[in-house]
Amino acid sequence: MNVAGIFEEMTKTTEKLEKGYEVLQKIENVEIATTPKELVWQDDLVKLYHYKRETPAKSKIPVLVSFAIMNRQDVLDLQPDRSLMKKLLDEGLDIYIMDCCYPQKRHRFLTMEDYILGFMNDAVDFVRKSTGNKKIHKMGICQGGTFSAIYASIFPEKLQSLTTYVAPFDFSGNECMLYRWTKDLDIDAMIDANNGLVKADMIDNGFAMLKPSGNISKYLGIMDSLDNEEKLLNFLRMEKWKADCPDQAGEMFRKYIKDLWQGNKLIKGEFELGGHQVNLKNATMPFLNIYATDDNIIPNSSTIPVNDVIGSKDKEMYPFPGGHIGVFVGARSQKELGPKVAQWVVEHS
Repeated sequence: MNVAGIFEEMTKTTEKLEKGYEVLQKIENVEIATTPKELVWQDDLVKLYHYKRETPAKSKIPVLVSFAIMNRQDVLDLQPDRSLMKKLLDEGLDIYIMDCCYPQKRHRFLTMEDYILGFMNDAVDFVRKSTGNKKIHKMGICQGGTFSAIYASIFPEKLQSLTTYVAPFDFSGNECMLYRWTKDLDIDAMIDANNGLVKADMIDNGFAMLKPSGNISKYLGIMDSLDNEEKLLNFLRMEKWKADCPDQAGEMFRKYIKDLWQGNKLIKGEFELGGHQVNLKNATMPFLNIYATDDNIIPNSSTIPVNDVIGSKDKEMYPFPGGHIGVFVGARSQKELGPKVAQWVVEHS
C-alpha cells in the first residue's frame, strides 16, 4: 500500500472511532438478564429464581435449570431476542434457575457433594414441594449438565426428565486443547497457591488461550459496527457477561478435575460422591442430549458417548449446527432449538 493509501485508511479508521465514541456516549448502561424473575429460595451461596409468567404454563411440571458454575447463568438471558430462558417461557414452560453466585474465601472448602447433594438437591426439593410435584424436569448446561446427570443417577425418583446442553461426560479424548491441558494440570498446586480458591482470572485466561487470535479478531470485527448502536450493544452485552466470572471453591474444583477430567471416572462408572457410587445406568428418566456440531470447547466425542451408558430407554440426541455459545444466544437457537426443547419437555410431562 502506498503512502496515499495508508493515509486514506488511517482517515477512515479515525472516522469510525469518532462515530463509535459518539454512539458510546449515548449508551448509559448495558443491561443483561432482564427477563422478570423473583428470588424464591436461598442457601448461603446459592439463590433460586422463578421466572414470571403472564399466562398458564403448558406443563404443570416445572423445569429447574443449572448452568456451569464457572460462568454466570446470565448468558441464558443475554437480551430479549437472544434469550434461551425467555424463549422457553414463551413456548409454555415454567422455569426456575439456580444462581451459584460468587464463592468467597470462606467457601473454599465447599465440595462437589455440597453443590450436588446439597444445593442442587435442596433446590429440587424446594421446587417439588412448592409446586406439589413429586417429580420435576431438570435441565443442565455445560458443567451444569454434567452435575445434573450425576444428580439424576443418584435421585432418579425426583426427576420427570433430564435435558443436557453441550455437557462433557467422556473426558478421554485429546482432540481439544482444553482436554490436553487439563490432563497435565497440577490442580493441587493451583488451589494451594491461591488460598483454597481457583481464581476467575486464571480460568478466563485459560479459555482465552484456547483460541489466541479470538480477542484480536473480535475487536477488529467490531470496528465496522462502531456506528451501529444495536450491534455495539450486542457486543458489549457479551463482553459484560464474559468479564463477570466467579472464583471457584477449591475443594469442589479439585475433585471435579481429578475425578472427571483426569480420571474419567463418570463414564466408566467409577465416580463416587458422598458415599454414592454414581452409575449413569440409574438415570432412567427420558433424556434429551443436545450437542453443538462445531463446539471447540466441549468436543462431540465428550458429549455423545453418554447415550450409550445412561439408563434411559427414552433418549434422544439433538445435533445443533453451531458452536458452544451459539446454543444459548444464536438466532438459530431462538428459532429452532428453544421450541424443540420446549415441545419435548411438554410431551414428556
